[in-house]
Amino acid sequence: MDFALDAACEKLRHEIAEFARKELPADFVASTSIEQEFRDFEFEMAMSRKLAQRGWLTMSWPREYGGGGAGLFEQTVYEMEMNYHYIPGIWMGVSGIQWVGPVLMSIGTEEQKKKYIPMIAAGEKDGVWCTGYSEPNAGSDLANLQTKAVRTGDKYVINGQKVWTSQAHHARWCWLLARTAPMTEKKHHGLSLIIVDMKSPGITVRPILNFYGKHHFNEVFFDNVEVPAANLVGTENKGWYHLMQALVYERRSFAPCIYGSSKRVAEYLVECARSTRRDGKPLAEDPGIRSQLAEIAIDLEALRLCAFQITWLIGQGGMPVYEASRNKLLADHLGQRIAITGAEILGAYS
Repeated sequence: MDFALDAACEKLRHEIAEFARKELPADFVASTSIEQEFRDFEFEMAMSRKLAQRGWLTMSWPREYGGGGAGLFEQTVYEMEMNYHYIPGIWMGVSGIQWVGPVLMSIGTEEQKKKYIPMIAAGEKDGVWCTGYSEPNAGSDLANLQTKAVRTGDKYVINGQKVWTSQAHHARWCWLLARTAPMTEKKHHGLSLIIVDMKSPGITVRPILNFYGKHHFNEVFFDNVEVPAANLVGTENKGWYHLMQALVYERRSFAPCIYGSSKRVAEYLVECARSTRRDGKPLAEDPGIRSQLAEIAIDLEALRLCAFQITWLIGQGGMPVYEASRNKLLADHLGQRIAITGAEILGAYS
């Protein structure tokens, strides 16, 4: 496996850096982003449209679905660089680009493909999605979910609650996992994926505020929400297996995104260590600080290689299983290391 970037990937890196320089305000990172929630949704959508016009928003999708036909390695580099520059609007909610579009291409009906995929690829507001998975008693044990979708003629009637639903206050559509068969031998059975219009009567979205008074997460309540049966994705009661397919797409993008944003923060910490003096000399000359920064650099390189390894595996027709959990663990440890080292370097200003 050779993970050296070819000329096309290097060209893409430079083009994204130039795009960020031209399109983002100089103080964008410091003043407009809190917990991944961009305060100006209109600006975020404007960026989505610009990315779509450049052929970047869905660059690795097939051309017949509005994509650019690029390879997964280019897509991985794109995700690294977009997150390095903190460019908003790259996901169309939290799932539109990552897994809704790809899964619909794979198992969606022709009507679903024609209706939903073009809106995502164009960067339109009606192409923004949220994901209705987690519930108050179904997080890590997702198969324990209780939201029900009862088939009545040519529609489903949905009742239940979702929580930690990112972007639900902006999304036009919800990628919902619900229980369609209450009596099954195993709780993983009897689940279905259903597309829900967030403008439907009976849906209530409540923000989960952070200590800034802002929010990225929401609670979503479904009270006798009627959804056309044509909005079923794939096969009824096989939603768990379709979900596993969706997770393959999600897992591939996790490491490159974390790598990009973490690399930016790590570079900032290095500059702070060079410019901050303690006891009469720069912190960068402190062996302890230098060692911690070196560990961060090592972790970053390990995460970068693991990101490309999953990309290579999918390209070979494989399905990442333990590799995704490995990358998640690496990323979490990297985040902790950066936070601890950053607090030590920045002191009271951290």
